Amino acid sequence: MLREAYSTSLHCVQAQEGMSVSPDVIAKIEEGYQAAPECHSLLKKYLTKEVVDQLKDKKTKLGATLLDVIQSGVANLDSGVGVYAPDAEAYTLFKPLFDPLIQDYHNGFAPDAKQPNTDLGEGKTAGLPDLDPEGKYINSTRIRCGRSLQGYPFNPCLTEANYLEMESVKGIFDNITDPELAGKYFPLDGMTKEVQDQLIKDHFLFKEGDRFLQAANACRYWPKGRGIFHNNQKTFLIWCNEEDHLRIISMQEGGNVGQVLERLIKGVKTIEKQAPFSRDDRLGWLTFCPSNLGTTVRASVHIRLPKISAKPDFKSICDGLKLQIRGIHGEHSESEGGVYDISNKARLGLTEFEAVKQMYDGIAHLIALEKAA
Repeated sequence: MLREAYSTSLHCVQAQEGMSVSPDVIAKIEEGYQAAPECHSLLKKYLTKEVVDQLKDKKTKLGATLLDVIQSGVANLDSGVGVYAPDAEAYTLFKPLFDPLIQDYHNGFAPDAKQPNTDLGEGKTAGLPDLDPEGKYINSTRIRCGRSLQGYPFNPCLTEANYLEMESVKGIFDNITDPELAGKYFPLDGMTKEVQDQLIKDHFLFKEGDRFLQAANACRYWPKGRGIFHNNQKTFLIWCNEEDHLRIISMQEGGNVGQVLERLIKGVKTIEKQAPFSRDDRLGWLTFCPSNLGTTVRASVHIRLPKISAKPDFKSICDGLKLQIRGIHGEHSESEGGVYDISNKARLGLTEFEAVKQMYDGIAHLIALEKAA
């Protein structure tokens, strides 16, 4: 089904070829450039007049324009990045904007740099023992990665039929027989209140996109084609068509990073045997947001660090360790009860295992600082 749908997407490509950018869209692009001088996003930093003039009349084969790329950052002045890729071609067609922005965000990943070959960490997980065996600091550990299905654009260019076709990936979930991974798929469309309440209680259910995704035109036809799979133990989870086509997640209580990564590796390899994923030689695994390119790996812990988190240099300490701080409800949320979500920042220019190890080593250092404080 998924491989057959590739031809459907190509038909959409052919239908868009030769179309020019309308004067109204160009006017909105120029207005976006002029907007919000107080904004400090990467979009504002790299959307120069020269870039606007170079790109404002360009359109991908699927019909995406520079406006699709910048509209979220223009609408949300507190964006950190401020751009999204409406389809895979956007990363090359709009290179003058994406390349310097990617280089800035991903630790100097230059326009001529190339993402290393995939290394999920098979055979290496024993080198990641429990970070907090006494359970004093870490509530839980989660490692996730994103995947895009070959032949499909990203959210702004997807049709309702595309969403429904892509949801057929649930047939793969139904065929998982490994006892550690086997479970059930829950479509959002028609979900009962009882199931919804349980998934919210388990911290599994994603809701309709936040204002950043909404402004990026990423929430059309909601909840069509969206759903959640989790295994019977509730330690392996897959989101279907939330922000990326697939978000594959391994999680459990405590700080045993090696166990969590081992389960993720098994899950990714199980899915990729049946679903062709989109990968670029230079940028690695392709995703909707450029902050998730490359490995797409975000390894994180929910951790209590009451002493060092109260210090004014806590963020700069984490920055020095290449760690990113969020609230416990994810991006754009606040800490609750002194618990922070702390993860690796870099996704691009290193391997998947190196991304996890970066988080692991950084958290070990933070725990040592907390003990010494």
